[in-house]
Amino acid sequence: MSISIDDVFDQIPKRFNGDAAGDWKADILFRFESDGDEECRYISIADGSVNVGAGAIDTPTATIRTAADTWVGMITGTVNPMQAFMSGQLRVEGNIGDVMKLQDQTIFPR
Repeated sequence: MSISIDDVFDQIPKRFNGDAAGDWKADILFRFESDGDEECRYISIADGSVNVGAGAIDTPTATIRTAADTWVGMITGTVNPMQAFMSGQLRVEGNIGDVMKLQDQTIFPR
């Protein structure tokens, strides 16, 4: 079974722990690049709640640029996030602290 970006983003609200997120506020934009095409998704976190959606947002606190298969691999554990970052397969602009919190198993339990 192949996992898509939509599958990953559909799971985010189900896994999100608002109590653990506390007063964290972030708007993280994902730009998935493939063969010259770009597909955007976002995660907005505020007041212990999370919203996800398709499309771009105007003022993200952080932007992640990567290929869809790299992101799905990071989520499923087949791609090491640090290696993807160091090799340029994953680029981050803006507040890298917000991006690091996405890995927090308290906020986003597996």
